[in-house]
Amino acid sequence: MSYQTTLYYDVVDTPVGQLTILANDEGVLRVDYGSIEEHLAFYQNWTKKHLMKSSFKHQADHCIIQQTTRELREYFKQERDSFSVPLICYGTPFQKRVWRALLQLIPIGETRSYKDIAIALQAEKSVRAVGGAVNSNPFMILVPCHRVIGSNGKLVGYAGGLERKQKLLQHESKHELIKANM
Repeated sequence: MSYQTTLYYDVVDTPVGQLTILANDEGVLRVDYGSIEEHLAFYQNWTKKHLMKSSFKHQADHCIIQQTTRELREYFKQERDSFSVPLICYGTPFQKRVWRALLQLIPIGETRSYKDIAIALQAEKSVRAVGGAVNSNPFMILVPCHRVIGSNGKLVGYAGGLERKQKLLQHESKHELIKANM
């Protein structure tokens, strides 16, 4: 017996480029930079690994897609500093710990180093493993991996490119200034 599940997607234009949102009825599975065409082969392999047999349906009006799109738009309008859309995480236990740490330890307008994250996880010798987990983050912007920098304070590694990382950090620093003046 083969289990078939339908996954929903939409592509949203943002100030830092297109984002493809992939979701099911329970929550967001992935948010990636670029169009569905750029990710379809990856998504097919990814879903075979994690969800068995899946089909993809473009459905911008799916409730999870709508909520994610609305929250991203609010974020870019500086009306939101965190996300409440449910996330469905597929990863190793260590990756999930790192992704939770990114959500809990780095408020908007701030940054932390990979070393800071490793220390907070009581895994001081696992800085490279933290970097690998951050790099594997399947939720661009929603889980703020763009807020992780090198120990020397420099921008390093970001799946969306350093230019996007810099734009997001600049956006968030302005967000904090506006929030402080309210």
